[in-house]
Amino acid sequence: MYHDTIRADLFGHSIRGHTVLAISGELDISTTAGLRDRIAAVLEDRARLVVIDLSRVSFCDASGLRMLVAVRRKADAYGCAVALAGPRPHVRKLLRITGLDQTFPIYSTLGQAVPGRVDAHGPAVA
Repeated sequence: MYHDTIRADLFGHSIRGHTVLAISGELDISTTAGLRDRIAAVLEDRARLVVIDLSRVSFCDASGLRMLVAVRRKADAYGCAVALAGPRPHVRKLLRITGLDQTFPIYSTLGQAVPGRVDAHGPAVA
């Protein structure tokens, strides 16, 4: 399916020493390569917990799951911990079916991943 709009975007900000990367849109073959590279660039600069907020992901296929696995491997190489927050029911189901829910800490909300006041928006990540 072809869309004339941006299909996925990445926003990043820091909350109490945690890096939060909020993905919005669709995680599919046409968006994941670019997102993976942008997330990898953020991981190179961070040596702490990175929380990937999936609450605004409207679609995820196998390439989206592969991207999350690649991000996890890259984070491990840099000594970062990665957690997922806020996956919608269909994404949570994919994580469960594939066993990735055993690989990542998964929180129902961003607030649970980073306790306290949380703003899910931030500047776009280059």
